[in-house]
Amino acid sequence: MRRRSNVFDPKRRIRGIERWDPETGERLASEVVYGGNPEHKKRPADYDLHPPSNPRPGKTLCGADGEFARDLAMELLREGLRRGLVSEREANGWPWNVWAVSPEGVAFEAQLENRDAGSYHGYPMAMEDDLRAVVIREWDDRER
Repeated sequence: MRRRSNVFDPKRRIRGIERWDPETGERLASEVVYGGNPEHKKRPADYDLHPPSNPRPGKTLCGADGEFARDLAMELLREGLRRGLVSEREANGWPWNVWAVSPEGVAFEAQLENRDAGSYHGYPMAMEDDLRAVVIREWDDRER
């Protein structure tokens, strides 16, 4: 069953660049942690994760089309913070979502999983997600 674009979280909003402090972006990029979620990994062990006991069908997979190193996931997360490609919504000073685009042009969304530790898990954005095109455009516009 395909996911329709109106099923995605309607609360997601990209913060305007004029409302993002580059110093905050650098600080968060130096403190952020990539925890990962085994439901979004083709090879969870590559991320020191255990396979899910009850995988949910329909999850987008990092590495579905080839290798996707944890180091790349971490760098994309950090660069999303530096560019200010973050959500309006936040918790304990951490943006609820961070977005990034891989060198191959794949848009990724990271979601806060631990509000106290600044830990995120990420996944490729679905083609049906209307926000995906906005993320790609903003990524290019905010290039440093």
